[in-house]
Amino acid sequence: MLIRRSSPRRSRPSLSGGAPAGILDRRDFLKGTCAAAGGLAALPLGPGVVRPAAAVPAAVPGAEIEYRKNICTHCSVGCTVIAEVRNGVWVGQEPGWESPINQGTHCVKGASVREVVKGDRRVKYPLKLVDGAWQRITWDQAIDEIGDKLLDIRGRHGPDSVFWLGSAKFSNEGAYLYRKLAAFWGTNNVDHQARICHSTTVAGVANTWGYGAMTNSYNDLQVSKMLLIIGGNPAEAHPVAMQHMLRGKERNRAPFVVIDPRFTRTAAHATDYVRIRPGTDIPVVWGILWHIFENGWENKEYIRQRVYGMEAVRAEVAKWHPEEVERVSGVPGEQLRHIAELLNTHRPASLIWCMGVTQHTVGTANVRALSILQLALGNIGIAGGGANIYRGHCNVQGATDFGLDVSTLPSYYGLAEGAWKHWARVWEVDYEWLQKRFGSKELMEAKGIPTTRWFDAVNTTGAAIEQPSPLTAFLCFGHGGNTVTRMPEMMKAIDKLELLVIADPHPTTFAALPQRRDNTYILPACTQFETSGSRTCSNRSMQWGQQIVPPIFESKDDYEIMYLLARKLGMAPELFKNIAVQDNRPLPEDILREMNRGCLSTGYTGQSPERLKLHMQHQADFDKITMQATQGPLKGEYYGLPWPCWGHPELKHPGSHVLYDTSRHVMEGGGTFRARFGVEHEGVNLLAEGSYSKGSEIEDGYPEFTMAVLRKLGWDKDLTAEEMAVIQAIGGGDVDKVSWSTDLSMGIIRVALKHGCAPYGNAKARALAWNLPDPVPVHREPIYTSRPDLVSTYPAIPDRRDFRLPHLAESLQKGLVDRDVIAQFPMVLTSGRLVEYEGGGEETRSNRWLAELQQTMFAEVNPADAERLGIRHGQPMWVHGPENDARARVMALVTNRVGPGVVFMPFHFSGYWQGESLRAHYPEGADPIVLGEPCNGVTTYGYDPVTFMQETKVTLCRIEPA
Repeated sequence: MLIRRSSPRRSRPSLSGGAPAGILDRRDFLKGTCAAAGGLAALPLGPGVVRPAAAVPAAVPGAEIEYRKNICTHCSVGCTVIAEVRNGVWVGQEPGWESPINQGTHCVKGASVREVVKGDRRVKYPLKLVDGAWQRITWDQAIDEIGDKLLDIRGRHGPDSVFWLGSAKFSNEGAYLYRKLAAFWGTNNVDHQARICHSTTVAGVANTWGYGAMTNSYNDLQVSKMLLIIGGNPAEAHPVAMQHMLRGKERNRAPFVVIDPRFTRTAAHATDYVRIRPGTDIPVVWGILWHIFENGWENKEYIRQRVYGMEAVRAEVAKWHPEEVERVSGVPGEQLRHIAELLNTHRPASLIWCMGVTQHTVGTANVRALSILQLALGNIGIAGGGANIYRGHCNVQGATDFGLDVSTLPSYYGLAEGAWKHWARVWEVDYEWLQKRFGSKELMEAKGIPTTRWFDAVNTTGAAIEQPSPLTAFLCFGHGGNTVTRMPEMMKAIDKLELLVIADPHPTTFAALPQRRDNTYILPACTQFETSGSRTCSNRSMQWGQQIVPPIFESKDDYEIMYLLARKLGMAPELFKNIAVQDNRPLPEDILREMNRGCLSTGYTGQSPERLKLHMQHQADFDKITMQATQGPLKGEYYGLPWPCWGHPELKHPGSHVLYDTSRHVMEGGGTFRARFGVEHEGVNLLAEGSYSKGSEIEDGYPEFTMAVLRKLGWDKDLTAEEMAVIQAIGGGDVDKVSWSTDLSMGIIRVALKHGCAPYGNAKARALAWNLPDPVPVHREPIYTSRPDLVSTYPAIPDRRDFRLPHLAESLQKGLVDRDVIAQFPMVLTSGRLVEYEGGGEETRSNRWLAELQQTMFAEVNPADAERLGIRHGQPMWVHGPENDARARVMALVTNRVGPGVVFMPFHFSGYWQGESLRAHYPEGADPIVLGEPCNGVTTYGYDPVTFMQETKVTLCRIEPA
């Protein structure tokens, strides 16, 4: 590695086309913001309290240093952190040199995680808000008072009146336990961050080829012949993943294409950059596919064998000729033809997306369009290809997989009676008892309130909300309050809650809102470095984190907090029936073993705690590209046993590095597209034709395996007596209906694998998804559109109801156009990430090393707009939103990174509200170092119809000097 000893002179502008004189790029901007005197510290909008960071002295010498491995608690890449511990003190850290994922590197956030456990800005003990002032209380008092209030609220309003917001910061075991806790309480009103980052990915991808997850891995990008990124900025959001991408670019001379409304740090590495109008992803994707179809570049044999409904897509794509694409998106036809040619001549290509694609009113449709593009090219189920979907937080993949979702139980079993009966068997509780915990059987099987709309479920009354009572209590574990859109509406709801409980290492935005005066509690939860458990990174690899130090101050880990709460609520005996509890702490190893017993549908069964710990011990044995162990006791296994990892751990399935790869045997990680939607639709075959995985004894498509299928094939004779006994106990009088996903013996899975078949069947992927609002993705203008002239042709979806609430779209959009809202709010507002901070930012803005790098909330403005409006770089300005008289006071960053008419704001800030500091409302000593206006203070209404994903990437605003 070359180390530059001095900064070279800039030989060319940092942005394509250059920047006008006097306009700073972001590096210069950040350099200016770090001045100790003057600069931002002197501006009235920032706290100006950041001091130069100083190294912490090492612990007294003498004791041996012990090395412990855990996983970075920020983004979803899954970097190993090696902690140096002496005398019980974390004295130093290194990146995991042997980790196949981070390979001895860290981003700025990962390099500073030790600071989180030092904890000088942490919540140190339980707190209670009394007449607007925080008071220290004991854990016993906190649990008793919270439990009494919950039981009282349940008695008056029913179990659905409580909202349980979990977290992607949980371990897998914590996420699973929290979902189980909500189920035993009797509600599906339980959710987490995936709702606001990749719920549309899960819905869109699962409805296309079977599972809602990244198909390949970061490492696999190194064999890609082309990298196409749309709506993602991994250089800032996933920096270590970016290294894998750059290796692929250099190793294979691969075209590196970035499609984004903003010229990001990732775009600076691109061979081709395409700037689009925000909210026009589908026209651009269909514009590329138009050229592919027009020139016959699609993979015809792949489509014939493995794709259903592509003709319906052709009919829609035919409408998107180059002139129409340019009219709607602003992208010239020749540029998209060039991208299409690159996709044709550089195969396989990997398609990467993130929240720039998902956080839209058409998020699920966007995801489906991208998936269909890859199917047309034959790029799914192949090394170097795939849909590589970068998740956000460190365990947002695992927390979603294990059921922290209002529409499903763990492992995506849904909420139908059969799903509940499966989990009742796993939990060894009576189904009838479990049903009685709910307000009704209908509510037990109904999707809950999503986190994007929790405040609407507080403010909404009467028949408008489809449950017996509005939400009156809110338990929030590890989630920021500034992460939802329409924050003014959220502020109204906060005031109405009878109970608010925050469990977090940091107080979060919820704790600083002046509306609350009483009945608010903060429980000091520790970080994942102070406990143990597994987490699943974006590529589906599961890694075990070892406790580095015990919980600091009076904090407790999530397992213990949930146990204490369950005991108070009278649910502990049933909840922990098969989970050992030591000193009030459930053992995560036992929780994982229970998960392994039940999570058949995703193949989360082979990753025992013992196997995962061995993987962490033998990281050096894994190839850094294929992720497969080439030597040692794990030879042949894929790192982290990425799901599906079929069968009991003793079966030693190696995990699946690339999903849907028919070139490998199913016992070597191979697979097919999942048969989730039957065997035919309207008389058309849905099963694969002449395509099957290597070694399959069925050389054609086949349905998912049930006992009836085994009996028809004569393979039921391969079941052992013990397996058959379990199947008979589950099936009762009709064993034929017992399927691979409900057979707790895992015998059906074992037999299918023995014969070279995927337990879930062998189907075609669906280009036409008849169960979705738009079976073929169509462009719909954003509700707050910057092009009202297009609304009549591309209207928002009709108004509807779902998730127990009304969903406005077309009527709201039409009203905004009729009122000519764009005349008052003429700028497009979009949002995104910074490399320095994560998520809602409370944790990272409390880290002195990171806080020094970015001290003030800002908004990016194009130079032409700044000149026209009298906005000066580095000076404060107001951003006004079109709802609730919303406004935010931020610093102006004048840059060509955004195009004319577009304003970009990062979403990591809070602690200011409409120009006023909320610092005094935080608990003393726990206020973040850096405060700033939340961008969601000015974002607006808009939700995806399939998942209620919020619209954060396209709304309208007005800017003016402050």
